[in-house]
Amino acid sequence: MYERLWRPTSFYLASGVTTGAEQRRAAAALRLPQARRLLDVACGPGNFTRPLAEQLADGGLAVGFDISEPMLARAVHDNGGPRTCYVRGDARSLPFADATFDAVCCFGALYLMPEPFGVAGEMVRVLGPGGRIAVLTSYATELAPVRYALSGGARLIGLTMFDRHAFVDFFSSAGLVDVELQAQRALQFVAAAKPG
Repeated sequence: MYERLWRPTSFYLASGVTTGAEQRRAAAALRLPQARRLLDVACGPGNFTRPLAEQLADGGLAVGFDISEPMLARAVHDNGGPRTCYVRGDARSLPFADATFDAVCCFGALYLMPEPFGVAGEMVRVLGPGGRIAVLTSYATELAPVRYALSGGARLIGLTMFDRHAFVDFFSSAGLVDVELQAQRALQFVAAAKPG
């Protein structure tokens, strides 16, 4: 119910972008036809993992990573395949060597995490030279009344609202280049590259 109805509807209302359009934007930003190894952090039931895996170069593999055992069980059942695998763990300490992946992403989860910038740092660490990173996360709009309402409401339910510079500045300070931001309604999409 959540993945088929609630998530697509709520994300469309928050951003004006459909799930299919999100997936296409992600594949383009990550330059997946040139990538062989993708990490999808906080993959949930794999709704992005499998479609993105299908965009990878021949022989490519997408690794879905999540802390929730029930979500990973659903991912394996609903979105398993020869080009996907799923791993359980805490994203604050990814169990992969430095520079393991050509592309790393996290869609619709950083605002739920207790240490979102720690997770983002881990994502940068496992990204290889020349690799691409993309995140879709919350955006506390520039309009003061709307910003205060969104931020207050988000705090009540345990979400973090990020300003438009939070991940742009973080990725830039981590040495990433070609940082791009698209902010729409209450969500922002940020992509960048690791020099190499």
